[in-house]
Amino acid sequence: MKRTVAIKLKIPDNEAYTALTALRRLGLSIARLERAEIWQLDDRGNASDVAQRVERNESLFNQNKHELHVLEAERPREGEVWIEQLDARDVPVRIAGVHHARRYVGWRLFAEGHKPANRDAVRAAVEQLLCNPAIEKAVF
Repeated sequence: MKRTVAIKLKIPDNEAYTALTALRRLGLSIARLERAEIWQLDDRGNASDVAQRVERNESLFNQNKHELHVLEAERPREGEVWIEQLDARDVPVRIAGVHHARRYVGWRLFAEGHKPANRDAVRAAVEQLLCNPAIEKAVF
């Protein structure tokens, strides 16, 4: 079964802050930007303990600086895009029950009032900064 988890920093994310300021300088009206590692796992294990199994892999998750969310859908949420590096599609990962994994960088954009950014704003951010189409693929 395919399961999707997002691992993001709970400490300040300098890369997300830098991208946010660059997007604002490019004229996009973005109030907040979050970055996360998105892992799509082909998992033969129990759904109820997938978070605990991922958290046990210290190369992916450090409880002092990361928070993990199990996502309900296998696609980006509203206001979000996943960027996949084309030369690193299949990533070896050691998680009990997982035999295959794909890694994405998830960028979630928010407008004023903590509302997810609209599709046009996300697409503009991807085209202007967040994705290099020569080596990356954007998943909306």
